[in-house]
Amino acid sequence: MTESGYGIEDFYHVAAGAAVLASGGGGSYHDARQILDAFAATGWQGTVPVGDYDGASACAVLAVMGSPDAAQSMTLADITYSITNTVNRFEQATATALDCVIPVEIGPINSIVPLIAAARSDNTIAWVVDGDGAGRAVPQLPQTTYAGRQDWDPSPCALANDADTAGDVESAVLNADSAARVETLAGGVVSAFGSFAGIALWPSNAGNNYALTGNYLAGTLGQARELGRFMSRLPQTQALADKIVELTGRHAVPLLTNFYITSITQSTTGASLDTGTIRLDNTADPQASSETHYLYNLNESLILYSSQSTTPDALAPDSICYYCESTGQGFSNASDDLAPYFDSKTGNSTGVPISVIKVAAAPRFYTAPGVLASFAGLLRDMGYAGALPYSV
Repeated sequence: MTESGYGIEDFYHVAAGAAVLASGGGGSYHDARQILDAFAATGWQGTVPVGDYDGASACAVLAVMGSPDAAQSMTLADITYSITNTVNRFEQATATALDCVIPVEIGPINSIVPLIAAARSDNTIAWVVDGDGAGRAVPQLPQTTYAGRQDWDPSPCALANDADTAGDVESAVLNADSAARVETLAGGVVSAFGSFAGIALWPSNAGNNYALTGNYLAGTLGQARELGRFMSRLPQTQALADKIVELTGRHAVPLLTNFYITSITQSTTGASLDTGTIRLDNTADPQASSETHYLYNLNESLILYSSQSTTPDALAPDSICYYCESTGQGFSNASDDLAPYFDSKTGNSTGVPISVIKVAAAPRFYTAPGVLASFAGLLRDMGYAGALPYSV
């Protein structure tokens, strides 16, 4: 196994790079930084091995599931107890101790959850697989490479809350033969828990011949880390797009450079997903704007339209990525991430411009069975019934 050790500085870089690559989802970057600040304050100075899956270690997909806005400000304690309770319940359900874990997606929170899990000393998780199931964040479990293998059940799937005492722990183990069905059941569980929950699923062990092998996008944590490191130089939008191409091999092009967020409508669904529309203009005052675009999201950004075009500027499964040149940061659709750019109290832009970069979906991602069909279903529910960028 080719591996490298990730220390706390690497954790920060992963979160920063993931905040761009996630297409507006994967958790709040604001929360991720606060979580990492608190983790650094514990004095941890170790490293977590990160490398390719070896096809011989007990593994699982590990994440936090739910609405970033409903969860408000997620803390290190929330993450720590969710991880602990979920891993314990998953290992009971599978009767197997975990050797390693892998992110479900690339995102500010969900890329660091497995790293924090492996950094803790109260479990058997020793390392993290350098990869994920999408190369971006996704609204639902079926939009992952993991779901594409029909003979690899996502069950047992364990979910648990963030209770810090044994008597208050709530958990559930779901058994279903498809990612779509697990998504439906898990959404109800997360809603019952409040706003978010830890989730572990898709076991990869001797019982299924280590099914993770060949069913994930390799190297994506490393790509996020290197992108985050590059972003500390405060690159211009085009330079960042060029770096994404260099690191990922995926086409990336700026769609909007230094536009302003002038309107946001957002709500949380019963399945603990944030849904909304964001307006972007080429002036901070929308009345003076000569170019307007609308970004539609379901946690993640899925469609970008121009008021001057009859076709979308960008469409999932391609990623629609936020970046701010003045701060050198990416961000998500979570309210605390959008706050520096839009004042929800006044309903106006803060005057801080942002850019949007389109990043092509990884071929291994969009060719995975069921991924395009799943995205097509989400887009139809949002009112788009046209063609997708790819066909398989």
